[in-house]
Amino acid sequence: MSNNKNADVDVLNQAAQMLKSKKKSYIKILAVTFVLSCLIILPQPRYYACEVKLAPEYGSSSPAEGIGSLAASFGFDLSNMQSSDAIYPLLYPELFESPEFLVPLFDVRVNSVDGELCTNYHDYLKNHQKKNPLVAPFVKGFGKIKKLFESDKDYGAVKAGSSIDPFRMSRKDYNLMKKITNKVKCAVNKKNNVVSIVVEDQDPLICATMADSVRAHLQSFIINYRTSKARQDVAYYQGLRDSALIEYDYAIARYSSYCDKHQNVILQAVISERDQLESDMALKLTKYQTVSSQLENAKAKVQEQTPAFTVIKSPTVPVKPAGPKRMIFVAFMLILATFCTTMWYLRRLILSELI
Repeated sequence: MSNNKNADVDVLNQAAQMLKSKKKSYIKILAVTFVLSCLIILPQPRYYACEVKLAPEYGSSSPAEGIGSLAASFGFDLSNMQSSDAIYPLLYPELFESPEFLVPLFDVRVNSVDGELCTNYHDYLKNHQKKNPLVAPFVKGFGKIKKLFESDKDYGAVKAGSSIDPFRMSRKDYNLMKKITNKVKCAVNKKNNVVSIVVEDQDPLICATMADSVRAHLQSFIINYRTSKARQDVAYYQGLRDSALIEYDYAIARYSSYCDKHQNVILQAVISERDQLESDMALKLTKYQTVSSQLENAKAKVQEQTPAFTVIKSPTVPVKPAGPKRMIFVAFMLILATFCTTMWYLRRLILSELI
């Protein structure tokens, strides 16, 4: 047993002596690593992050909400069982990957913090993104190599000046949409269903602008979904009311014209025809009033179905950049270089012990 301990001590002593003798090599390697790390990370463009938090409305209250609140305190979410909505908060992150949701963000107008840029988000992503000058040649070369294996046909290409169709996008527009998915993130707290939207961008003002635009777009998207059936009912009853109003006006015109033409006439046939027209006019009025009442109820239903979103955290222009973490990157590279160098110098000693 003592022999094994002595052997281990000898190995550690040998390793310490070997590493001590390589002190100058460590200094050179760490110095080169520090310089290279700085050259790589310092030109990397900084980016900013802006977060928005929303609390969506669940709908009308019910006794089941008490059970749902109790279950939420233990980490279980029963709110989805209480709602018949197909798009509930836990599905919002999936919604942020949908082309129908992302493509309208291309048209958002953005301004840079220095005031030199005023364009839409599509043009900003396409032509005004800063790049690392050291990495850019490699990225460009990799892109050219990638194009060699891609087909030249772009079935989704659209004519210049036309709007982007989410159903059929060009390859460039699709790649820009994928950039948005990397810049715009959505997360939902399963306990309280608070929705967090985080937008990252190179310009702080554009970052905050897009965070607020994404929040408004999400609210509009959910409101349109929740009220789609009610709005269809409004359009249906609006058509019925317009038709009933035309029929009622026509019945009034017929009755008035008939009465004007047969003044002071006491023939029974005339009186019967007049009574029939008056009855028809009354029926048309009743129909018009009934449909008008149904239209007002449908409009009230739209307001009832419109969800409310409470903004817990409003977007603000970030003051400090969110990344890249330059000091952390350099420190990590120095630690990695130290570890790899140590393993390289001790490789023979380690192999001899393993064998």
